[in-house]
Amino acid sequence: MSPTPIDSHESVPLIAQAQGHGARTAVVAPEGKFSYDDLLTSSAEVAAILLDGASDLAEARVAFLVPAGWTYVVTQWAIWRAGGVAVPLAVSHPPAEIEYTIDDAGATVIVAHPDFESVLAPIAQSRGIPLISTDRITGSSRVALPTVADDRMATILYTSGSTGKPKGVVATHRSIQAQVETLVDAWGWSAGDHILNVLPLHHVHGIINAMACALWSGATCEILPRWNANLVWDRLGSGELTLFMGVPTIYASLIGEWEGMSAERQAALSEGVARLRLMVCGSDALPVATLERWKDISGHTLLERYGMTEIGMALSNPLVGERVPGHVGTPLPGVEVRLVEMSLDEETGEHKHGAPVSPGKAGEIQVRGPSVFREYWGRPDSTREVFDREGWFCSGDVASVEDGQYRIWGRASQDIIITGGENVSAREVEQVLALHPDVERCAVVGIRDPKWGKAVSAAVIARDGAQITRDSLREWARDRLAPYKLPQRVITLDVLPTNAMGKVVKPRLVEMFEAE
Repeated sequence: MSPTPIDSHESVPLIAQAQGHGARTAVVAPEGKFSYDDLLTSSAEVAAILLDGASDLAEARVAFLVPAGWTYVVTQWAIWRAGGVAVPLAVSHPPAEIEYTIDDAGATVIVAHPDFESVLAPIAQSRGIPLISTDRITGSSRVALPTVADDRMATILYTSGSTGKPKGVVATHRSIQAQVETLVDAWGWSAGDHILNVLPLHHVHGIINAMACALWSGATCEILPRWNANLVWDRLGSGELTLFMGVPTIYASLIGEWEGMSAERQAALSEGVARLRLMVCGSDALPVATLERWKDISGHTLLERYGMTEIGMALSNPLVGERVPGHVGTPLPGVEVRLVEMSLDEETGEHKHGAPVSPGKAGEIQVRGPSVFREYWGRPDSTREVFDREGWFCSGDVASVEDGQYRIWGRASQDIIITGGENVSAREVEQVLALHPDVERCAVVGIRDPKWGKAVSAAVIARDGAQITRDSLREWARDRLAPYKLPQRVITLDVLPTNAMGKVVKPRLVEMFEAE
């Protein structure tokens, strides 16, 4: 057996915090139950392998494709402890999107679970990038781990923007610490908490709000690798959990599952879920009907909050006190929020930022504080565009303040579609669909949908009278787009509605879909 790594003064804030939690249960996952000591030992061993004789990865980007579970957490922590930047890949994404992320991030190492080696091996081989399998990273040589400054890059998470392909959002260890400490304080986290994490682990929601907050606090993070409404209900009704976080589609799915149960099972599960201390919903607008139905079933008024990949969480309803349906509360501690006027530049079609709005009026949300991201990776122009001269991040989301509570009205740009809690770039989908041999031209919009919030919807002009159906277009695009980006509605038109400049008039297109 190889000796364990030398203990060193831990410099990564989240991991330094974990050293005080010892034998407490940190992670419950399909692989088993593991303590904080287990997590510290295993992540140090894997970090030594990633270093491969070097003293420090020095912010090298490490892309990893690992299902949600124990191995995921170990891999993420190992990358940080070795001085690298964690670039999580989405298990739901097709090879084309995985390849894009690896290339854009400039990954120099790829870590893969055996289930995904066949996908990643050709990508790694064609680029000359080392591929490390997670089933071969146990034990290590005896090494000292590097000191990692808190202003170093920690993660690059990819989020869709209005310009097309996803952009890499760079968070530092310092900004992650700020995000976590704010939420631990605001939502009352403690070592006695036990959360069930069903959220994707390539998003800030699952990585920070659920997992990092739990591990900072000495709590237990139970990880479910894939969605199963019946299994989630079993855990919610068990009486063992204290927290749960989801997006509106998750709660809608749980409501649908509950309504199909026997009266006896409904009563037992409702009694169990009522014992949780907090249930949170975010990433998309929560329909008031869903909130009210969930309260009927569980006794919980869901805590709604607002955040983005770029800023972490900025606004939240209170842990204790009235939660106003349809509103996302007030600024979190340490986070500055303001609303500013927006106007449309008729020549460029872009929004211009103005002065703070007068009371009661809607404006663009702008955020400033230590939790805000550092930059879009490799995109200095895009980074400059979203920060004003005073360091305010311009979110592109529109809100108003009503009786002291923020209410989100949606995106200023119609080129961002929030569907099932996922951000989708309409332009990216348009660019992919335009490659279809039978598509002459297309435009993509979001259409109101009771399940998804907004349904990705494509209007296409067929080439030379070709027949294009929803199913055929989705099947063709399946290898090029993540499942949530595939168009859920498709109409074929002879001509797209445009203005005098030839630009598609998307509000008119939305009307045409709704008329259908």
